[in-house]
Amino acid sequence: MPPSVWSRIPGCEWPAIPSDVGAQSLALLYQFQHSERLSSEALEVAQLLQLQRLFTDVMTGMPFWKERLEMAGYQAGMPVDAAGLRQLPLLTRAAVQQLGPQLFNQRIGNRHGGIHQGQTSGSTGMPVKYLQTDLTMLFWRVLTLREHLWQGRDFTGKLAAIRSNVERGQSPNWGAATDQVFQTGPAVSLNIREDVATQLDWLVAEAPQYLLTHPSNLRSLLRLAAANGVVLPGLKQVRTFGEMLPAETVARCREVWGAGVADIYSSEEIGVIAFQCPEGRYHVQAENLLLEILDEADKPLPPGQIGRLVITTLHNLAMPLLRYELGDYAAFGAACPCGRSLPVLDRIVGRRRNMIRLPDGTEHWPSFPEGRWAGIAPIKQLQAIQRTLETVALKVVASRPLTSDEIVRLQQTFADMLCFPHRIVVEQVAEIPRQANNKFEDFVSELD
Repeated sequence: MPPSVWSRIPGCEWPAIPSDVGAQSLALLYQFQHSERLSSEALEVAQLLQLQRLFTDVMTGMPFWKERLEMAGYQAGMPVDAAGLRQLPLLTRAAVQQLGPQLFNQRIGNRHGGIHQGQTSGSTGMPVKYLQTDLTMLFWRVLTLREHLWQGRDFTGKLAAIRSNVERGQSPNWGAATDQVFQTGPAVSLNIREDVATQLDWLVAEAPQYLLTHPSNLRSLLRLAAANGVVLPGLKQVRTFGEMLPAETVARCREVWGAGVADIYSSEEIGVIAFQCPEGRYHVQAENLLLEILDEADKPLPPGQIGRLVITTLHNLAMPLLRYELGDYAAFGAACPCGRSLPVLDRIVGRRRNMIRLPDGTEHWPSFPEGRWAGIAPIKQLQAIQRTLETVALKVVASRPLTSDEIVRLQQTFADMLCFPHRIVVEQVAEIPRQANNKFEDFVSELD
């Protein structure tokens, strides 16, 4: 059965007559069903047409962007093409932090509804302050609905969320994305700072059909569940966000709980960037942003080559981010067998701080699958930190002190996996705290 639409007309449950908000969401969903199968050429034409509208607006209301666009050879009303867009200099995260209110559109008024200010967590430095509008929030809600529908979720089920910025509680529905559009089952929430054992007991008691949490938290839950034989027979799928999702976590979730995992790639200042289709491929949400992947010389990279991820927002007139270098690295992938033609990200590998650097200056993306080291000792959590060009520290949380033999085996195993034949230092700690935004990174470089 298709999901039940909320009807605002008493006594007219089917076909439902939605509220104005619900009707807007359904109208966007209808268009998305067509745009997700446009040819790449037609999709680019639509993106650039929308970008032309945005350029025209900022040329009249934002001195910073007017000057920058004119220096790139653009005049108000000119058509925009991909080559012309690449003449626009990149906007770095540091520049956004420094420019602050200069990137706020003072003349937008209420054309796109209310304006809402937020800021990133600043877990690795000064936060980015950003503006959103009612329109950009509508896109966020509808893209979330699209993800639900792509995954074929049963809206009558219970959704559990273990994340930051929530307390233990319950709601009669799944939240803002579905509210006034689809009828859903209840939702329950728990703060991610709760002990993992408490989280697992809570999940058993709540027995949800769907779970939303960070990949690292899911991994901890799975490790504890496997050790204690805890199953969640009603769980259909886990939704992850906010961190890189290792393939081994996906496999472990199927092994321990018999449930699949669907991942969402997003950022606070941009919103939804890409999410997975049922084939497991990440599709860029190209109706709301234009995404480039560039080499170190700012040249576009072909599919399969990892480069810097650059985003241009298409609908945020309150704070347009044009050719914004997010700081992440990724690679485009080949066309997806699901039939959707939205661009595919083959790999999302994190930020430069997640790269390991060798003394000769070469860099690579580290890989240390849990299956290679988990059996060496009773390890609960591990994080690798590059302190110097010659030193990587392994912060280890274990259920007992490690033996000298276990330490040596960890050092040898990580030297091999990291391709780092230098100094590996094992530091046994009581806990590895999460960042300010409650995310967790397996590998962090402290080098400049």
